[in-house]
Amino acid sequence: MPQPLPALEGQAPAAPGSALNMIARRLAFASAVTLTMSAAIAAFIHVFRADGLTIADMVMTVLFALTLPWPVIGFWNAAIGFLFMRRGSAARSVLLPIAGLEDATSPITTRTAIAMTLYNEEPEDGFRRLRETIASLDRTGASDAFAVFVLSDTVDPAIAAREEALFAAWQAEDARPQRLHYRRRSHNEGFKAGNIRDFCDRWGDRFDFLMVLDIDSLMTGPTIVRLVRIMQANDRLGILQSLVSGLPTVSPFPRIFQFGMRHGMRTYTTGSVWWQGNSGPYWGHNAIIRIAPFHRHCRLPVLAGRGPLSGDILSHDQVEAVLMRRAGYDVRVLPFETGSFEENPPTLPDFLKRDLRWCQGNLQYVRLLGMPGLKPLGRVQLLLAILMYTGAPCWLLLLALGFGQAAAFATGWVTPATPLPAPDPSVAIVGWCLFAAVMAISLGPKLFGWLDTLIDAEQRRAFGGGGRVIAGAGLELLTSVLLAPVIALAQTLFIAGLPFGRRIGWPAQRRAGRDLPLSQAIRGSWPQVVAGASVVGVLAATVPGLLPLAMPVAAGLLLAPVVATLTADRRIGRAMARAGLCAVPEDRYPPAEVAAVVDFLAKTRAATARPAAGRRQPRADVPEGIEA
Repeated sequence: MPQPLPALEGQAPAAPGSALNMIARRLAFASAVTLTMSAAIAAFIHVFRADGLTIADMVMTVLFALTLPWPVIGFWNAAIGFLFMRRGSAARSVLLPIAGLEDATSPITTRTAIAMTLYNEEPEDGFRRLRETIASLDRTGASDAFAVFVLSDTVDPAIAAREEALFAAWQAEDARPQRLHYRRRSHNEGFKAGNIRDFCDRWGDRFDFLMVLDIDSLMTGPTIVRLVRIMQANDRLGILQSLVSGLPTVSPFPRIFQFGMRHGMRTYTTGSVWWQGNSGPYWGHNAIIRIAPFHRHCRLPVLAGRGPLSGDILSHDQVEAVLMRRAGYDVRVLPFETGSFEENPPTLPDFLKRDLRWCQGNLQYVRLLGMPGLKPLGRVQLLLAILMYTGAPCWLLLLALGFGQAAAFATGWVTPATPLPAPDPSVAIVGWCLFAAVMAISLGPKLFGWLDTLIDAEQRRAFGGGGRVIAGAGLELLTSVLLAPVIALAQTLFIAGLPFGRRIGWPAQRRAGRDLPLSQAIRGSWPQVVAGASVVGVLAATVPGLLPLAMPVAAGLLLAPVVATLTADRRIGRAMARAGLCAVPEDRYPPAEVAAVVDFLAKTRAATARPAAGRRQPRADVPEGIEA
């Protein structure tokens, strides 16, 4: 087990009582989460106890309880974050008691490598983003302390040739070509984590820090320099994660998705920083790493066996974070929007492909919970990452059991053990209050984020005004309600297939927007349509009174192909952009780096038209990379 680190020179000592303060925060947060979950479970039991608890009722209670941790934690994160965001810059020292947070003058005395990882993706867009990032860094006057690495795992020879040509052109044009490096592995052992590990093995001893970028990452030079200065001022800081925002886009799906994420993540992350402190998250990109302890302590294990939860770990980032904490180093996140961007998946099928990779990767954490030496909070974080994906199957099973039991009673297939009591108005009141509370809890991060924006005049203007914020929030909520059962069923079917060997590898991701024909969307979402039609058919024939309650779920399933097609239609996206609907501040006031990249992407992707007639398109029913 790693030993605690000794006191380090140059590191400001922890404030007296800071450890106790953090323990008190975590106890307070855990108490709030526990009390909220207990109240919800008690209300759930009260509703079902009216006619006597059956085995089915008890199973549903367990399923309901398993759906609660992730949304309840999200709600309290957002509530705490909202309160701190209302305090403005005065809250920074409370949230982040680290040195150098506001220092913009100290010289850069360390060496940092900036590394972009590639794997079988369109390289032109990635090189443009990286070149804009480095050009922005050059304008700070501090770029002499940095080197640039393009770390390719590409196995497609044609794409690899394009990468090499783009890199050669960059070297020929750059004033300091010796700082640019390109390396391509012949195999992608360990996926992205293995790619970074290979860099550390080869070049890690030449640098103090590593800035990790994905192919869709864009960062401004001042942000990178700021992260380096903070790392220099805090010797115990192992990973510093920036808050990542979505780039402006005219594709409807990412435009709607990132509008909700932009508001929800600010409040959620701010609140989580308050109680997680130096045990924060790492999202795998747009973050800076202290190389020496990362190389020494954060090597990922290869999970034994041959099943889908064996082999290389897909969701590497959270594991690396808890291993860094096990080694005695801090992992922190800056909960401020500070010039750190990414592109989100352009369509629903592309989103699902990425989401299912994360699903399999997070479920692999089941085999890591017993790792020796992990801090208690680290184990909790791994467990919560697992519950992030087990909640969907539990939710669907809960609905299926509830509606199924009602249908069975109505048709006489099942007879209650005791006569049904007379209707109790208090039970209905508790039931509706519970429903409202669960909805508010689930939507809490976005609701608090939108409220924070509407209260703040400067933020309102940045997002296009209060009317546009409210309209965008309404559209995002409607889309989220429709997509929630679609995504949940996709996750459930994928998890159900894991015992039979179903798995997803590390497929290349699409970044460019594309139109999705309705016929292709139907082929891709037929399980959702069948499930939705089954729910409506069964309830209409047995308990039609429950149809209004079931319609939010059934409508999302039935309309899955239509929603997938509409949210991929770039004509709709362009109309939304003209109207300022679901806009982010960078749509109206783009930094130079963002404006340059968005302009480049708009020109290069303009040729990506609708699929030509007769041209065979990739299947959207099962995300690419899933193996039966």
